Amino acid sequence: MTWIDTHCHLDAPEFGGDAAAVVARARAAGVTQLVLPAIEVANVEVVRALAHEHGLAWAAGIHPLCTARAGDDDVARIGELLLQHADDPRLVAVGEIGLDHFVAGLDPDRQTRFVAAQLALARRFDLPVILHVRRSADSLLAQLRRTPVRGGIAHAFNGSEQQALAFVALGFKLGFGGAMTFERALQLRRLASVLPLEAIVLETDAPDIPPQWLYVTAAERAARPGAQAPNEPAQLPRIARTLADLRGLPIEAIAAATTANARAALPRLSQLGA
Repeated sequence: MTWIDTHCHLDAPEFGGDAAAVVARARAAGVTQLVLPAIEVANVEVVRALAHEHGLAWAAGIHPLCTARAGDDDVARIGELLLQHADDPRLVAVGEIGLDHFVAGLDPDRQTRFVAAQLALARRFDLPVILHVRRSADSLLAQLRRTPVRGGIAHAFNGSEQQALAFVALGFKLGFGGAMTFERALQLRRLASVLPLEAIVLETDAPDIPPQWLYVTAAERAARPGAQAPNEPAQLPRIARTLADLRGLPIEAIAAATTANARAALPRLSQLGA
């Protein structure tokens, strides 16, 4: 069995600059491909270099949490980078972009301007998008109806079934990862069990969103700094086991379906042999 991790921040400091070891552990676990989204102009080239060094895929965009520090011309700079690397087969999407209506202190209008401009870039370069959707599903659906793109992935999806199906109707797959493994995540686990299997891709969001077996409480983290081990792409097959159990399917069926779904969401993955 082989797996695709559709969302991993391999450049994160939690990995201590040892991306090679993270990738080696992932491949030993059967995770043959990782998608590395950039989150701002400053890390696009770092992410691109990691993708080329390790035979991975990458995306370029400005994360909504980065819009406060982004320059007003940064979307144009993303456009220049997309043009510069337009023929790079490892460039699979515009992302990570989106809206975050959970974190306090962010300017919603600024976020909206950034995501609208980046959706326009996705249309211009005919690329799918990797969306950050945090308490913002309806707002993002409105943006997508205003500026249709060629689909992509709604990363770490945690909305309603109606919202999920609306994204699917617009050509999107829905990213499920470590949050699904928590027994108390009843709504998310129900979604994972009832949505069409062809709508689901798997992800880790490593080093973030640890699965239940890695999670350390805030109190434990305060008492023991460093107690929280970073999530890794190598955890993906065990996360997938949760999806298989929820759906009552063999793990082999989950591997085949989610791999095919990732290729459908990000078509250039197929060119990479992923």
